[in-house]
Amino acid sequence: MNSVEIREELIRALRLDLIGPEPGSKHESETLPMAPSRWYLTGFLVPYEAPESQRRDAVSDDEIDELTPTPGGDDDERPERASGRKVFLPSSLGVSVLVPSESHSLHVRASWGDYRLQERNGEEGGPGGPGAGRVQYWTRTQRTEELEIALPAASARPVHKDVPNSGGVRIVTSVRPVPSGAGKNLVPTGTRAVSIFLVNYRPHKPDERKDEGLIFQTGLTLRSDVPFVPRPNVRGLDSEDWDERAPDLQYRDVYEYAVGHGVATSATLGPDGECHEVATAWMPSTDVEKIEPSAITGVELSMEALAETPSATGMQQKLSGFVAGYAKWIEEQRAGLNLPKQRMEVAEELLREAQFACKRMEAGIQALEDAQVLGAFRIANRVMAAAARQRAFQIRGVKPKDAEPPRWRPFQLAFLLMNLRSIADPVNTEREIVDLLFFPTGGGKTEAYLGLAAFALVLRRLKNPEISSAGLSVLMRYTLRLLTLDQLGRAATLICALENERQKDVTKLGTWPFEIGLWVGMAATPNRMGRKGDTFRDTARAKTIAFQNDDRKPSPIPLENCPWCGTKFKPASFSLQPNP
Repeated sequence: MNSVEIREELIRALRLDLIGPEPGSKHESETLPMAPSRWYLTGFLVPYEAPESQRRDAVSDDEIDELTPTPGGDDDERPERASGRKVFLPSSLGVSVLVPSESHSLHVRASWGDYRLQERNGEEGGPGGPGAGRVQYWTRTQRTEELEIALPAASARPVHKDVPNSGGVRIVTSVRPVPSGAGKNLVPTGTRAVSIFLVNYRPHKPDERKDEGLIFQTGLTLRSDVPFVPRPNVRGLDSEDWDERAPDLQYRDVYEYAVGHGVATSATLGPDGECHEVATAWMPSTDVEKIEPSAITGVELSMEALAETPSATGMQQKLSGFVAGYAKWIEEQRAGLNLPKQRMEVAEELLREAQFACKRMEAGIQALEDAQVLGAFRIANRVMAAAARQRAFQIRGVKPKDAEPPRWRPFQLAFLLMNLRSIADPVNTEREIVDLLFFPTGGGKTEAYLGLAAFALVLRRLKNPEISSAGLSVLMRYTLRLLTLDQLGRAATLICALENERQKDVTKLGTWPFEIGLWVGMAATPNRMGRKGDTFRDTARAKTIAFQNDDRKPSPIPLENCPWCGTKFKPASFSLQPNP
């Protein structure tokens, strides 16, 4: 299986686990050992007139954590109490679309699964096994019904239509004209907004059989002979909020064809770009396109080649084409603009920002005329290359010397050059700027900021190799805990590369080692160092002694392997030293 097939299989498995079987799948006629509302988390609709006890989400009141601190908690504080608000399960889902004046009907396909409570003797096999006595289980039946829904010019009130063979499930349709001038005349005259809901009006069942009144794995699909009208998003067009105006410009050619009510939607586009079918999606997904840079000529992107460039003149020759190419691209963008006034204002501002970034890169290249800045830049490239080769060894098993020569991605090198001057000059006004690296996962953001961190750490040592240059220099904060260990490992590999470089020339880079620290709460890192005679088991001293006595226990630090060579830590990997 290739990576695409593996990803699709993972999505199918997750959807099956959270929602249940899809129509036509091998699990379509499944048997469950417990009520499906306890087996699946979402995708089902309860009867509209069911009592509150059946409509409430029973697990919404569960406490996520205990209200008393425990040794395994992250901090010595009580977690917040869960919200006391009652959460009710949905009885309907819906889709809204825009249809042109020539559209007179929609073809609607409603699908769901019905579950029925069954019993059998354990000796007969099936759930429970032999000797289990009378065993209860739930069997599934796939239901699919298709209807033709007429679309009047407008409907004063919603129109109800029973779904055949459903026992009380209805399609509820609402049609409203789009007022003249709505959407800044971005939709054709006569366009109507159509909302179609799937509503569970079944009578509710007794509590022990209540799931027989529910409908599971619910879905709606709408098809039209006439293409749906793209839904314009004009929120950002006249907005004063820059975070809305910029995306309005950037995504002006991306259209929305359906809006879900209580559920997400997906649209199917034909070869001509028109949309004739939309559907609900309890677990929406989308493809994030990989970002690949255009071919860049006349610019050196090899880390090791930059590290071996001895002079500022040589470095400028290898990098100046970067600035020239970016400046040319900016002018090409400006020449092709043909936008409404509001979007033109946004485009002009973005181009001004791009020109400013271009000037910052140019200033960064000029800053390399300073011997210390040049030296720090060269060493930063060398240690980043060394760290990349070690990562290749850890991940793919390739010997560091045989790994592909590490290269910067263009945006990474641009980010580094943009910030050289402000890192080198403590009074530079650009130090007030916060740069956002906005790239998909795997795009190279980590290497970009680690490269800048390496430059800052080395420059500080070059300016003052004495003990006063030690201490905190770079602070990295992770708002998503799942990223912490991965980022720690990659940063630690860089610190190892820096330390190797320092040991080669302690006169230049100082006698104090490069160091890295981490704090993520008591569950992963100790809050106390500890001392002989104390009884706390979560101190750094106690965890180190425990690991030295039994290496099957977790490492005293949040890493299990050496970040440089990848070898698993052993008891001898850690030692306790007296305070200096």
